[in-house]
Amino acid sequence: MQTLRKRSAVLGGAATAVLALALTACGGDGSGTKAAGPADDSASAKATVAAKDTSKDTSGDAAQDQGGTAGDGAKTGGGSTDAVTSSTGKSNGGAAKTGGAAAGDTSDGYAYKHPCKSGDLSVRVYAREGSATQHVIEVNNTGRNSCGLSYFPRVSLGAAKATDHSGDIIPLVPGGLGGAPAYPVKPKTAAIAVIDLNPGGGNGVTWVDELNVLADGDHMANAEQLNFPLGPDVKVGTPKLGLYERTVADAVASMKQANTKP
Repeated sequence: MQTLRKRSAVLGGAATAVLALALTACGGDGSGTKAAGPADDSASAKATVAAKDTSKDTSGDAAQDQGGTAGDGAKTGGGSTDAVTSSTGKSNGGAAKTGGAAAGDTSDGYAYKHPCKSGDLSVRVYAREGSATQHVIEVNNTGRNSCGLSYFPRVSLGAAKATDHSGDIIPLVPGGLGGAPAYPVKPKTAAIAVIDLNPGGGNGVTWVDELNVLADGDHMANAEQLNFPLGPDVKVGTPKLGLYERTVADAVASMKQANTKP
């Protein structure tokens, strides 16, 4: 029995020595094998603290980096916006403002409360195609907002060289008018009226060579009246003028209803 115990002790000691040698051989180069083997509590604690500190620093740096990136991104976005504003935004902004200015308030309600100003209007007079006696009066709104006109333009027919226009001819207009307080004209659109100088086609006076137009007889001063030459050989007899309409065809239909002196 004693012999067996001794042999066991010897064998156990030999095994321990071999294990120690193996561990020494594996971990002798400091390659980190210590983490795989048993480590003392203080070393483990230090390693844990170091890992926590590293984790804090890393996560903090990462968060800071991310925050910085986000902040830089926001700044970059803002800078990008500023850059766009500086390089093209002014043009775009200008375009937007111009667009806004062109659009303005286009409601009829606004037009009813804001009569058109002559500075915001462009007036044309031209012969109506297919008719020898009819002329189109086209009033374009070149302003930024809708505006209101009287139901029809104030028109007279006379001689350009006359010093006294009290004898100028005033056309008939449709009667029984009523309804909205004004004829609304949106920006970049036209109000159209048609006048027939000689609806009957008979003999008329020949001294008339000028058509005088005041776009809004209700609100504009006489000094804002425009004069348009009619050319030679014009015959005027009981002329008729229609209301402002959106199309020439509607204006012609309105003109045919004229039966009242304004």
